[in-house]
Amino acid sequence: MEESIIQTTEKNAVVRDWSLKTQKEKGDSLVEGCIANLPEYVTLNVRQNNVEDLVRVWNQWDSDTRGIFTERYGDIANLIAVNIDERLIQAMIRFWDPAYQCFTFNQEDMTPTIEEYVALLRVENAQFYKVYVKEPKPMTFKKKLVRLTDMTDAWAEKQIKKKNETIFIPWSSLRDLVLNYPDMLKRVNLFALAIYGLIIFPKVFGHIEVAVVDFFERLKQGIERLKQGINPVPTILAETFRSLNSCRKMGKGRFIGCAQLLNIWILSHFWKVEHTPYHMFSKTFALLEAYLEREWPKDVTEEHWVSVFQNLRAEDVIWRAPWIHPSVLLYKVGDQDWVPLLGLWGGVGYAPLLVQRQFTSRQFIPATRGLA
Repeated sequence: MEESIIQTTEKNAVVRDWSLKTQKEKGDSLVEGCIANLPEYVTLNVRQNNVEDLVRVWNQWDSDTRGIFTERYGDIANLIAVNIDERLIQAMIRFWDPAYQCFTFNQEDMTPTIEEYVALLRVENAQFYKVYVKEPKPMTFKKKLVRLTDMTDAWAEKQIKKKNETIFIPWSSLRDLVLNYPDMLKRVNLFALAIYGLIIFPKVFGHIEVAVVDFFERLKQGIERLKQGINPVPTILAETFRSLNSCRKMGKGRFIGCAQLLNIWILSHFWKVEHTPYHMFSKTFALLEAYLEREWPKDVTEEHWVSVFQNLRAEDVIWRAPWIHPSVLLYKVGDQDWVPLLGLWGGVGYAPLLVQRQFTSRQFIPATRGLA
């Protein structure tokens, strides 16, 4: 069942007025009773799936097939070519604040926003406010696989694996279908599922977890039935924030959010240009393609990144990335200024008020009095 959880977007001036009023009325109480007890260092595992098969499939497709894929699923295929700077991600997590769901670099707060990730992925075939909510009585995993692949029940049952409480299907079971299935749209859909399972939500190495298949089935249905489906970004952000929270609190762990997007997001705020080219505001401009064409610093040590973040000043970053031009901003849901983000394996709060500077507005500490 699709839910319109994200309900309120407004222009910058309205956001500012409402923020000032809310902060004066409610105040910030989180710090009063919350003593941070986080490990000083975090050992983060950002190991990724092997994507050679995905690269091979994408390179074999002609421009028409690629165009159909992009029209349906945005620019997610470009994530295949993104090399993750593990030292950068390792340095970033030291500055993650689980209480406010943001990075605090020196005295500057930053966090990926829904608007930014939508722009990065060029998710145009989705309704901004339509988010993923798990169906109360979902179809069985086997039936979903049969519908996605058009294979038999016996085939689907044979592919399904289980370890402890985790149910998944090996990517190798879908690879031949993606390469050879006669129906082009089936190949496109299964390729998109592989990207979501292996890159965006990489919970089980070499496999696609059942929750990813549930999510993708809803995403695909929305595209096919409504021509404008659910917005995948809140779910992507939810799992990114949840993984950051878990690793930061424990001081270790494997990051199972989309490391590629997080890597691109932080570097995009250092992407300084003297004059913003007009084509950056065009609907045909693909930021991920432009990112891949640029030369980025190589072999930068983790210690150097830590020093950069420890000494970060407001003038060091581009608060409003030149490639995003939102006319309205999400800042609350109903009367709540903390926005609930629903992930595949849990939920998390999100405070857009904290990072309004990323849209050339001013920063507001979100009201936390009475917040569970």
